[in-house]
Amino acid sequence: MPAPAPSASPPAPGRLQGLTPAEVAARIAAGEVNDVPVRSSRSTAEIVRANVFTRFNAIIGVLFLIILIVGPIQDGLFGFVIIANTAIGIIQELRAKKTLDNLAVISEARPVVRRDGHSAEVRTGDIVLGDLVEIGPGDKCPVDGEVAEADGLEIDESLLTGEADPVLKRPGDAVMSGSFVVAGTGAFTATKVGREAYAAQLAEEASRFTLVHSELRSGISQILKYITYMLIPAAIGLVVSQLFVQDHDWREAVRRMVGGIVPMVPEGLVLLTSVAFAIGVIRLGRKQCLVQELPAIEGLARVDVVCLDKTGTLTEGGMDVTGIRVLDGSGEERVRHVLGTLGACDPRPNASLQAVVQHCPAPDGWRHTETLPFSSARKYCGASLTDTDGATTTWLLGAPDVLLPAGDPALASVDELNTQGLRVLLLARTGQPLLDPEAGRGAHPVALVVLEQRLRPDAGDTLRYFAEQDVAAKVISGDNAVSVGAVAGKLGLPGAETTVDARRLPEGREDMAEVLEKGAVFGRVTPQQKRDMVGALQSRGHTVAMTGDGVNDVLALKDADIGVSMGSGSEATRAVAQIVLLNNSFATLPSVVAEGRRVIGNITRVATLFLTKTVYSVLLAILVVSSQVPYPFLPRHLTLISSLTIGIPAFFLALAPNKERAQPHFVRRVMRYAVPAGLIAGAATFTSYLLARHHYTGPGALAAETSAATLTLFLIAMSVLAIVARPYTWWRIGLVATMASAFLVVIVTPMLQHFFALRLVGTVMPWTAVGIAAAAAVLMELSWRWVGRRFPA
Repeated sequence: MPAPAPSASPPAPGRLQGLTPAEVAARIAAGEVNDVPVRSSRSTAEIVRANVFTRFNAIIGVLFLIILIVGPIQDGLFGFVIIANTAIGIIQELRAKKTLDNLAVISEARPVVRRDGHSAEVRTGDIVLGDLVEIGPGDKCPVDGEVAEADGLEIDESLLTGEADPVLKRPGDAVMSGSFVVAGTGAFTATKVGREAYAAQLAEEASRFTLVHSELRSGISQILKYITYMLIPAAIGLVVSQLFVQDHDWREAVRRMVGGIVPMVPEGLVLLTSVAFAIGVIRLGRKQCLVQELPAIEGLARVDVVCLDKTGTLTEGGMDVTGIRVLDGSGEERVRHVLGTLGACDPRPNASLQAVVQHCPAPDGWRHTETLPFSSARKYCGASLTDTDGATTTWLLGAPDVLLPAGDPALASVDELNTQGLRVLLLARTGQPLLDPEAGRGAHPVALVVLEQRLRPDAGDTLRYFAEQDVAAKVISGDNAVSVGAVAGKLGLPGAETTVDARRLPEGREDMAEVLEKGAVFGRVTPQQKRDMVGALQSRGHTVAMTGDGVNDVLALKDADIGVSMGSGSEATRAVAQIVLLNNSFATLPSVVAEGRRVIGNITRVATLFLTKTVYSVLLAILVVSSQVPYPFLPRHLTLISSLTIGIPAFFLALAPNKERAQPHFVRRVMRYAVPAGLIAGAATFTSYLLARHHYTGPGALAAETSAATLTLFLIAMSVLAIVARPYTWWRIGLVATMASAFLVVIVTPMLQHFFALRLVGTVMPWTAVGIAAAAAVLMELSWRWVGRRFPA
């Protein structure tokens, strides 16, 4: 999708003109350009490096080289599997990168720069030193600078300094990149661009692709770290036992050692995690969902509370004025003139003011002498207006219950309208100075402006989805609580009939959390309160997602476990959110939740397969070293078993649909099954091997013993696969049957028997191996059920 065409405005007299084209060209030639690279994903080189140069690829690579030296090539099959896995991982992540980069271009912010008196949109990277950058509500400052023009300009620097209160900026004041405008308009001169602007670097790091904390990734890393510690002593023990104790040829000893070490490495687990994330990004990208941080897919699957901003989430951005109710006998025409002039005062009106502007055009002859832009914190805007007769009056337009004292007769009409889900603004006269924090005190109500909000047609279905998935939805809005509750009630939100006015919320975190647990709709919430409410819910152990599109949502989005912004939202919200819904559809969220659940649930499944193999491989190595017998397997045997019972089926299982709710404690959930399953598999296989050693004699005895042990281990591994593949569907049954059939083909085909050094001798021992595997499968099923009851996740 091409970038939007630059919009330009003609030069206006009496304002700063900005740089000339010649000055811009000179700055570009001097390298004074804002050239900080902003990427939505890792570079191609980083992707290749991350997939190739891993700890386990290094281990497997060394073992593969050893096998190439000692031969035969059949025992080096595991090396080709690793090469294929790495290639798959690189290809999938490059596909995900392409998807992310394309979506990032669509959502890229394009600041407005004034050059030679003309205002035009440019890429952030095209800003040069000395450029005059225009800013308004919701804009993020792309570079450091100095304020040149200001009209009620208020900037929030909390993401950089930690100070929550917006800062009123006047000409000459400094502007930090990464801060954002909450009210008013203005322009600043760029004084630091590119890497010289330290705050810009921080903002870039915060908003670009990062591997943030992920329980899945950290859990796998923790498991792999312990496995690494076991590899070296296991390798030494196996080499010593095979070379000296059994007096083997050194080539045979090395092959047996490699056969014992390779299956301990769950190399495919890391690959499948990366592939699952990458494919999730691609799937969501097709639905116009930009995932700015990959583990956000996982995080949203763990969410149990989602906080929704009403405007732009449950309702569409636009509004319509459905009526004007005059309260004090003033003529409606004069009220319309006041409203039209008020709207014309703000060059960047919000949705409510845009509706007013469309309904009440600006009259001729009226002018403003002083303005106060709308702020989410104060809930009103204002201006001092001079009419055609030369009389000057100060007007305020905003929330009736903020501008009027409790009990005012006008509030009765407001409450009646709010219960219908309508939004109401109060137009009032005031005798107080416009910039006085108490400007609303003693305000005289003149008229009510009634606005109708457009409900999103898909919002009701989305709320029902969250209710079915046991995800609590909390509507948190700056609007009147009764009005918000009426809108939520129309959409079927449970608990919408009981609303809470946030001005009456307790300030203590614990007390606030208590109210939040019980309530579902909260109105008159300030931006700082949104942030506090997210923190209060998190203090109760909740994983919180926050959605929003306005500048008043930025602080809460940043603090939430998962921030979700609408693509049409302010630049500041898109910069701090982990997920951006470019289609502006709240209905996309269930797809993100489902994708996260698919990734986590399926990786938990396949991790059980991989780590069962690790456990039985470690146990077999210990038993071999302690009992001083030849290691039962060559690398080719375990490559065959791993491919048919783990590698191939795990790839399909990792990408299958899965709607299970994500559960915490990944490592514990996996190991509680993998450890007993691995111990049973290792013990049963070694038992079969020892019986075969007593049964077979002569020159070909070791090959026959290995074949019997391989048969036992394969059947047990298949039983683990059959358990992990539940609940059964036609394709899961087909997958298990296909893998079993493939092993049968190997057993009965002479050429494959020779290639894999597998030949079952006689009937007694093979059927004994089958019997041992059947007994182990029954024991494994019983242990699986016992573990599920005894150690619930």
